[in-house]
Amino acid sequence: MADIQAIHTATNTKVMQNTLSGALQLNRLLQLCSVGLPVGGFSFSQGLEYAIELGWVKNVTSTGDWIETNLIESIATTDLVVLAEQIQALAANDFDRFNELNQLIMACRESAELRLADLAMGKALIRLLNQQDLDFGEVLDKTSDWDEVSFISAFALACHYWHIQSDAALAGFCWTFIENQVAAATKLVPLGQTQAQNLMFSLSEKTQTAIETAYQTGLDEMGSSLPRVAMASAWHETQYTRLFRS
Repeated sequence: MADIQAIHTATNTKVMQNTLSGALQLNRLLQLCSVGLPVGGFSFSQGLEYAIELGWVKNVTSTGDWIETNLIESIATTDLVVLAEQIQALAANDFDRFNELNQLIMACRESAELRLADLAMGKALIRLLNQQDLDFGEVLDKTSDWDEVSFISAFALACHYWHIQSDAALAGFCWTFIENQVAAATKLVPLGQTQAQNLMFSLSEKTQTAIETAYQTGLDEMGSSLPRVAMASAWHETQYTRLFRS
């Protein structure tokens, strides 16, 4: 009877440890994807501010269309592809591959503003990771020495060392993009708070499609062609009045 009780206690302890580990991973993912993460994502509109200036985006419907198109035709076919590949490279301890992918994603940025946003957020996240009392290994040290670190690379590094699986990492990255864009639209269109929340409900339903698209897109096929996004982000630099950084 005592042996059975001991086995039962040990089993419950193991289950609880696994549950706590899973809970911590979820908390880390939520923290990584939070709009409150101090990486400056709230500072950039990704071209949305000028799109609103031109009247391309003017209500909740056109806002949803703009964000969804970006998610499926750009984020899914560039950012998510590289993010999944970088997570695999880190799992295989292939730092050279990780570095190549960092350079590849930076080459995909179609305007100075989009490049600035990626670099500024990447640098900020690497700085935050360096402040944690965690053994990220030499990869973080090497990455910290790069002149240019994409936010994708920093995000992949955090997910790898917090043992966040690829599917969850890609879903979290989609949410980060959606939430930042909706937050910008709330100020600019403007949208009401209820409209914004309903928009996030509907846009988050597209996340699975984005992830499936990313997994089906090879590196030799990756890229996006959204001329209006590129033009809007470039023209934003000379917009007379603006809330967001350029």
